Amino acid sequence: LKNIKYLFLFLTFALFACFQLAQEYDIELLRKQYSSGDYEQWPSPSLDSIIDPNDFQDIGHLPEVTYPESNPYSDEKKELGKTLFFDPRLSQSGQIACASCHDSEIGWGDGRRASYGHNRSLGRRNAMTLLNVAFADQLFWDGRSSSLEDQVNFPIKDTLEMHFHINLAVSRISKIEGYKSLFQKAFKDTVVTEEAIRKAIATFERTIISESTRFDRFINGEADRFTDYEVLGLHLFRTKARCINCHNTGYFSDNKFHNTGLTYYGRKFEDLGLYEVTSKKEDVGKFKTASLREISRTGPYMHNGLFPHLEGIVNLYNAGMPQPKRKNHQLNDSLFPATSSLLQPLDLSAKEKYALVSFLKTLESRNKRETPPDLPNK
Repeated sequence: LKNIKYLFLFLTFALFACFQLAQEYDIELLRKQYSSGDYEQWPSPSLDSIIDPNDFQDIGHLPEVTYPESNPYSDEKKELGKTLFFDPRLSQSGQIACASCHDSEIGWGDGRRASYGHNRSLGRRNAMTLLNVAFADQLFWDGRSSSLEDQVNFPIKDTLEMHFHINLAVSRISKIEGYKSLFQKAFKDTVVTEEAIRKAIATFERTIISESTRFDRFINGEADRFTDYEVLGLHLFRTKARCINCHNTGYFSDNKFHNTGLTYYGRKFEDLGLYEVTSKKEDVGKFKTASLREISRTGPYMHNGLFPHLEGIVNLYNAGMPQPKRKNHQLNDSLFPATSSLLQPLDLSAKEKYALVSFLKTLESRNKRETPPDLPNK
């Protein structure tokens, strides 16, 4: 009887909340518009004045993956790339593989604030997910690499990661007899080269793509896929919450760099971001806009991995993100960072924040575990 009483109270509260929601927003109209399959019926997005509408693409489905002319796809190249991706012999210690920090079972990241590398050295930044990395224009939080082929070398040579050299890795892989047939199938040559290793791993990484999500099915016309709160969250994402300004396209990222106020300038965890690559003072504190697809399973969040929960991230954005103020000794500091003007207090209610998080969770697809390959023996 007591349980029935609690169930009745819960249902009463839920019905009251839905009634209130319906009073504030026309949820059924929004459901009809967004699930119509026709972008022309969607409400207009709320774009900031600094966003060029000609350079803007609304959220939607992921496009087909395109492969570079210099590195076309083949099944054999993918299989070789997958094998190398899982092979720890690309590291000096022989203990760290690409897969060590990019695990398919935890969102193709490692679930840590920052990754452990060579001799258990702790890295500086959170390991970005490889899910949908094929759609990234620039790689790493600071954009230091412009292609997946180029990206491969960075973790291998990084002293905090694999602490090796690509030439030494090539030499080591060349001595493994079992790799010869894999290179022959992929490149029609048994000779192991740096270029071949890079192209193979990049090819495999481009196949790490999300499956269809509830969001994808909802906007395709399956109107019952979303709860009322998820419908509202989608609408807020594109309007009042201002997420659409940076998290757009089917990739849910503008592939650009912004200062979100988390530089920690002059303090512990200081990270100057894009500036470390460009040396341009306007780039201090800018980091790559992360994709929000699969965001519910790719935490912890932000470049430093200091934020474990989506709810906390939404609270930060609702407050307008940190806006650092200069101290007396920083008055003439030309590198003092400024938070992007795109970030403003949002005045979201508790229900609206809940709705926004609910929508973000619809961007998660079925978790597909990548079965590790059998590594070639010497």
